[in-house]
Amino acid sequence: MRVSPLLPGAATPVDPFAPGHAERVARMVADLRLGLPVALLSTSEAALVLPVETLSAERFAAIDAPHQLVVTSRRAEALRHRPHEGEVALLPVPADARLDWVRSLADPSRRMPASDAVPQAPQQQPTALHRAAIRLVKAAELLPAALVVTGPDVMQTAMRNGLGILGADEVLAQLLAPRDPRPVSDARVPMLAARNGRLHVFRASDGGAEHYAVEVGQPDRSKPVLVRLHSACFTGDVLGSLKCDCGSQLRAALAAMEAEGSGVLLYLNQEGRGIGLANKMRAYALQDQGLDTVEANHRLGFEDDERDFRTGAALLRQMGIGRVRLMTNNPAKIARLDGEGIQVVERVALQVGRGPDNTSYLDTKARKSGHLLA
Repeated sequence: MRVSPLLPGAATPVDPFAPGHAERVARMVADLRLGLPVALLSTSEAALVLPVETLSAERFAAIDAPHQLVVTSRRAEALRHRPHEGEVALLPVPADARLDWVRSLADPSRRMPASDAVPQAPQQQPTALHRAAIRLVKAAELLPAALVVTGPDVMQTAMRNGLGILGADEVLAQLLAPRDPRPVSDARVPMLAARNGRLHVFRASDGGAEHYAVEVGQPDRSKPVLVRLHSACFTGDVLGSLKCDCGSQLRAALAAMEAEGSGVLLYLNQEGRGIGLANKMRAYALQDQGLDTVEANHRLGFEDDERDFRTGAALLRQMGIGRVRLMTNNPAKIARLDGEGIQVVERVALQVGRGPDNTSYLDTKARKSGHLLA
């Protein structure tokens, strides 16, 4: 196999068969979902990152070096941990700690330790290495908690076992960068709500989730296009769940586009406000205990909304759409599209689906997330 010659300014030959930066980060995300550790590097140390949710008992028992539990500041607050500034917090793990004890700190569905059993943070401040660890497990749609193991044998362990190795700053840069999915295929799809429909499939170069655009009719790109940014909701869109208004909004948006003769509905795979279906069900279980939707997300260790609407702007640019009449009740979508260069010339309200099972949910979105539901 041929290795390319040196590029200008490059220190080593470029091997076309070698995984690129985005591909290596994607591998790390996949490995964490499997329960495999990955190695992160900073200027001063190296560390193994082990995902709490998928960590096996055998791997936990094999840890024989100093380690800490890194959680989000939201989760630390839920544990009645002393306030900490920043995105993440560090909790020391006693040498005799059991895996179920560690998991109870990460997972609110497990019995929470008594307040005096929750370890207080050490003097060490979180670094880019700890922030990258949390970003990786979030990208894997796992509980946002990881064990970070340091020590002189970390790199030898990682290299001996073929584990993913990257710099923490590189990982953060990749995970925080906007996605720019590219079109893969499209075809005509007549639907109950819109017979003149076409489905476009977009795929990101980093191997992440595919996103879709449902094009109704033939929108005139020279004029503002009726557009809906709809985040995937398996429970509402597919099962017809009454806990939210998502399914009703999906069908009403397509019907409105059919009535006007054209429009584009972007279907973004950002289930559960970006936390994934498994964590969304955890949040539902917490809501059954009396928490509202925002409180449940915080208890799990997530922010109110983890979605990235920059992806929607990228899809619109790919489709040649620069001005939109946006069907939304969420001001954050308008602000994000405007910030990404997509001009929102009009907000089209989409107030449907309210019922006895979701009134509290909708009221919380209006009160805490600023949704325009009046």
